[in-house]
Parts: sequence; structure tokens; C-alpha cells
Amino acid sequence: MLQHKHLLGLEGYPSEDIQTIIDTAFGFRKVLERPIKKVPSLQGKTVVNLFFEMSTRTRISFELAQKRMSADTVSFSAASSSLNKGESFKDTVQNIEAMKIDAVILRHPASGAPLHLTKFVDAVVINAGDGTHEHPTQAILDMMSLQEQFNNLEGLKVGIIGDISHSRVALSNIFGLTTMGADVMICGPSTLIPPHIEKLGVKVSYDMDEVIDWADAVNILRIQLERMGTGLYPSIREYRELFGLSVERIKRHSKDLVVMHPGPMNRGTEIDSAVADSDRAIILDQVLNGVASRMAILYLLLGGKTEEN
Repeated sequence: MLQHKHLLGLEGYPSEDIQTIIDTAFGFRKVLERPIKKVPSLQGKTVVNLFFEMSTRTRISFELAQKRMSADTVSFSAASSSLNKGESFKDTVQNIEAMKIDAVILRHPASGAPLHLTKFVDAVVINAGDGTHEHPTQAILDMMSLQEQFNNLEGLKVGIIGDISHSRVALSNIFGLTTMGADVMICGPSTLIPPHIEKLGVKVSYDMDEVIDWADAVNILRIQLERMGTGLYPSIREYRELFGLSVERIKRHSKDLVVMHPGPMNRGTEIDSAVADSDRAIILDQVLNGVASRMAILYLLLGGKTEEN
């Protein structure tokens, strides 16, 4: 089991717990490769998916993880809830918990919302993305995918390229990877790199070719137009020229580079289709590992049963 009741973020999260989640996830990955992809590990547990922001991959991934382990699943849509009638966030979640739930998966546009939620409910809280703060389960599936490729995270060189300032994926990856002993270099336009980020133990570059020369793997992030104002970069065309991952750019570097992307992809902007669909990209492996790693997180936090129990 894990040292913390909740999974709110990876800042300060113990390395042994991250490794436990990854190792457990590889066990559940085998379940997903069976003809019958279901185990009774969370039978009798009730999990609520509380999403206050749009989501496709994360929401489906969590729902699949819950159903693969036989949990009872309830999905809550803020757009059609009593919140639109003036009900407070606190009253909403306390009413849901009164229905005897065991865990809440929360995505919210406000940074810190999952921590705030723990003050109102006794259920396990798992952060599925809060504002521009963290997205810990995405970082864990990314680290699982890297371990699958390289067998070890210690000493691995990982470049994170794109909109760092507005990316909760970037921050969770930085916390997780540095905790596990990987070296991280971030890259993007200077207007999209937070000041003093070197204090988190990462290198900073504004030259994508330098990152590719250095890295074993790169994680390509999208420009988060929904979270930024205007004028932070000149144009899509210039962004693609300077920071887009194209076949031509990769060919200039004689090395095997593993390419990742958390999705959704803006093809032709931060990554070209020929790269995203190539053998060097492990983007679909990340998707499968997302289900396995979220199964592991739910299992470990909810005290799930093994198949032998």
C-alpha cells in the first residue's frame, strides 16, 4: 500500500511509492492483454468521476480502469448538475459522499481543488488534473511507458518540449522524473517557460535541436490556447518552425529517439503526423499504460483484492 491516502500531486511524493505504482501497473497491463480483461479487485467499491472540465482520454481511461476491476462507477457532469442552480462545490461533493462512495476522481479548472476537496470528504481523492498545477496520473503513465522502453528511469535523459507554463503534465513529469533520478531538460519559447524553473532541478533550453541531441526521449506538449492570453508566441507557423517535431528535424540527428505526447495532439503544429505515427512514437502505448497505471493507483489506494483473495 501507499504512504498517502490521496494522490493529489507528485511534488514530494515518495520514490518508492511511484515505483510501487509502476510495478503494480505492469501486473495490470497483463490483465489488459487477456481475452477477458476483468478482475474482481475493486468489487463492492464505488468510485465517482467528478469532472468540471472537458476530458476524453483521462475520463475514459479512469472509467475503463474502474470497470476492468469491477468497481461501481458513477460519472458526474458539472454542466448538467445542481451547480448550475447555485449549489456550492462543498454541498455538491458532500451530497455525493453521503451516498457512501469510496473514491473521487476530480478534474477541476482551479489549481488546488483536489486538496480543497479532501477537507470536505472522507473518500480517497485522486487528482485528474487541476488547473495549471498537476496531473499526477498522466506523469505516472508517462514514467511507466519510459520504464517499459528503457528498463530504468535512473539517469534517463528526458526532454519536455512546448508550453511549459500552462502545462500541468509538464509539472507532474518534472516532479516525478527528478524524484526517480532522471535528468530533465525543458524547452519552448521563452514566453512559455516559467521564471526560475531551474530551481526544480531541470535544465532549460530554447533550442529544440540541442534537446534532441541530448535526450533519450522527448515528451511533446501542445500549446494550451484555452489557458493562455494572446501574444505569447508570434504565430503557429513560427512555433512549428522552431519547436515542432518533424521528420526532417529528427533526420538531422543520427540517434534513436523515443517520442511521447500526452494528447490531444495538434498535428502539424507541435508534432507532424509522420512522426506521431512512426515506430519511434509510443503514444498509443501511453494510452494503454494509462488504463493499467490508473488500475494500479485505484487498487493501491482502495485496498483492492487480489484474484486469489
